[in-house]
Amino acid sequence: MLILVINSGSSSLKFQLFKMPDKEVLASGMVERIGIDGGEVHYKTTSAAIALKKTIKDHEVALDEVAQLLLDKENGVINNVADVAVVGHRVVHGGKEFTHTMLINEDVKANIRRLFLLAPLHNPPNLTGIEVAENIFKQAKQVAVFDTAFHQTMPRKAYQYAIANSFLEEWNIRAYGFHGTSHKYVSERAAGYFGAKPKKMVTLHLGNGCSAAAIKDGKCIDTSLGFSPVNGLIMGTRSGDIDQSVIFYLIEKLSYTPEAVNELLNKKSGMLGLTGKSDLRDIEEAAATGDASCKLALAMNAYRIKKYIGAYAAALNGLDVLVFTAGIGENSSTLRQLVCEDMGYLGIDLDNDKNNMRSKEIREIQTSPSTVKILVVPTNEELEIAEQAYSLLA
Repeated sequence: MLILVINSGSSSLKFQLFKMPDKEVLASGMVERIGIDGGEVHYKTTSAAIALKKTIKDHEVALDEVAQLLLDKENGVINNVADVAVVGHRVVHGGKEFTHTMLINEDVKANIRRLFLLAPLHNPPNLTGIEVAENIFKQAKQVAVFDTAFHQTMPRKAYQYAIANSFLEEWNIRAYGFHGTSHKYVSERAAGYFGAKPKKMVTLHLGNGCSAAAIKDGKCIDTSLGFSPVNGLIMGTRSGDIDQSVIFYLIEKLSYTPEAVNELLNKKSGMLGLTGKSDLRDIEEAAATGDASCKLALAMNAYRIKKYIGAYAAALNGLDVLVFTAGIGENSSTLRQLVCEDMGYLGIDLDNDKNNMRSKEIREIQTSPSTVKILVVPTNEELEIAEQAYSLLA
């Protein structure tokens, strides 16, 4: 069974074509900087590696690029779109309706659309990916894997907000959590790396979107993203935690409309708001040359992450393993160093030499005296999605 997995992020689209159940990757790649200057398309098979620089206007254009590469006469890996039996999609927000993997139908799409308000950066491109895939891979079954599903093990004391119970019971206003596919994958790989499940783990998914999760005995007990994927850590364009009164001030004193506030907090804040740049690579480069706003933004970003690590260590009553993953978590030695500085009270002690090494494998980056294991675990949400889709349909 050939399963094409599409992972549409807010500014990127990753894909892998798997032969299941062998887990063999026939093709993989990524479309980066969607809607940003300097777009790139990367495509790799066992015999070819292609990198293209071109403007990628939106996710529809990105997915069309992927399809053309898979069908390419010289470097493609399928002869016909009918060769793809299943297309697996990452969908960020499943609300209360979706707590497990689903075969996509019109009702599922309608619910994904209904949840646009809660995940305005992600559910729209997720649905676009589904609709474009339905047009391109007409004979394939479309399957959705929801980022919120892994966090359904959170206890009520963690997911309920301190407002009247009726808001939860009648309107389902609660913390749902996101990046669950990634947190599940890396926590399980970390457990496998040690040969047994560490009892107390904090996983840090750091990309254009960021989140932390507290995992005890393999189950999520708390996570930084909540009702929508805008709170918690500082992100590429999202503010993370902010005093709710700021929203009322913007509306009542600065004449912002609610729509404008939503746009501000989701698309014009975070690292973009602090520096004018949303890509951490650009920010680190500018900080290295002395840009004060970029240096401050990096310090703020790391400080927020450190606070969540401390909070989750308290929730877990200790910490055995700290995991860094996703694009920034795996590749930014600078941010990892800033996060782990002055964390000796919790037993976190980073080895700078190990931290600066590059690898595509799981690796430990703590010193020998560190009582907390610090791991860099490359995430593979696509494989997790393929496995869940295969389990649903096989």
